[in-house]
Amino acid sequence: MSAIRLLVLGAVRQHGRAHGYQVRNDLEYWGAHEWSNAKPGSIYHALKQMAKQGLLRAHETAPSTAGGPPRTEYEITDEGTREYFALLREALTAHDQKPDSLTAALGFLVDLSRGEAVDLLRRRVEGLEQWRAAVTGYYTPDGGAEQLGHIGEIMHLWLHQADAGAAWTRGLIARIEGGAYTFAGEGRPFVGVLADDEENPYATGTPHPGDQG
Repeated sequence: MSAIRLLVLGAVRQHGRAHGYQVRNDLEYWGAHEWSNAKPGSIYHALKQMAKQGLLRAHETAPSTAGGPPRTEYEITDEGTREYFALLREALTAHDQKPDSLTAALGFLVDLSRGEAVDLLRRRVEGLEQWRAAVTGYYTPDGGAEQLGHIGEIMHLWLHQADAGAAWTRGLIARIEGGAYTFAGEGRPFVGVLADDEENPYATGTPHPGDQG
């Protein structure tokens, strides 16, 4: 799956209605430009493409009093909401995708109920354990160098990452079951978005021309 779709849909959904620079600002605030492909061009492209696909609704607003072109604001549609939750659940469950997908999903974890989040993360651990069992059925880490020479280090790396990922996920499950964070239906969750006039200390550039005003 593409992490950028999940990130953009989730950011727009948190605002209710947001223009491209707000979405970019949020994702840079979360550091997404460092750990995903959420670069400015990708963000604006994703917004336009998902509007064409019916996942977002585009609203043209009047130009600002300072001049400049009209600004497009986006709002998530019902179809977009279904896509958002499908991507979120997939990212939390699947163990064999790029790390940026899981990282993106963690930013929206509390949009689910506490119980569902735990269930999805348990499925993630099961997937990692099943993968490890399948690999070690024909490859033993201790004998890797003899079997494959230095190429055995590739399997060492993969197994280490699987073990670390499973351990981290179990820890997260324990924290959630212990009452950490505020999940859907439990009250007002932590809000990780910036207000329109709030300065972003991690901003990397200037607004897109079509989002000024």
